[in-house]
Amino acid sequence: MIRFENLSKSFWIKGKQKVVIDNLNLTLPSGRSLGLLGRNGAGKSTLLQIIAGTMNADSGRIVTDGSISWPVGQANSIHRELSGAENVKFLARIYGVDTEELIDFVEEFSELGDFFYMPVRSYSSGMRARLAFGASMGIHFDTYLVDEVTAVGDARFKSKSQEVFQARMSHSSAIVVNHSMPSLRKYCDSGLVLENGSVTYFEDLDEAIEYHTEQLK
Repeated sequence: MIRFENLSKSFWIKGKQKVVIDNLNLTLPSGRSLGLLGRNGAGKSTLLQIIAGTMNADSGRIVTDGSISWPVGQANSIHRELSGAENVKFLARIYGVDTEELIDFVEEFSELGDFFYMPVRSYSSGMRARLAFGASMGIHFDTYLVDEVTAVGDARFKSKSQEVFQARMSHSSAIVVNHSMPSLRKYCDSGLVLENGSVTYFEDLDEAIEYHTEQLK
């Protein structure tokens, strides 16, 4: 369960206030995989960061009874000056999981070879995504936050990524941002639409997609 209580967030852009979340009061059910929809710039990534606790809201709060991942597709979850292994050790301490087990899982899953022990600043964007995705999948969260990343790398690696993600979804909830409707339908069963600072929950994902499509016209 994730509950938003009077949650608000805005930014000042060129002297004008842009309201991203406007006094949101909503309870998200447990055991659902939610596709988060909204036009470009609506604030989807901002909302994920607030849920994860990596960005503060202006007011209000979020209440949850389970563990929540960091936004998997966002680069700020990984420190560029640390090696991949050091990043994983740090995450293991933060989330209270066995360090060696997590290192073994991520090293094998990410297939980074010697780069796993090199600074992340030397990685390509794809390598950073594989590290972050592997670290997230190596920790069992009650809710996974996924920002545009459900599979990375070549076809074989994408297939492996999709398999482990689907395995996690069999026991966990998720909030997924992805502009590909086929991908959302593959991973999600319900939907959220963020529009003009308001978030609307739909039990049926197709209803959320239809509503979102209408808002774009």
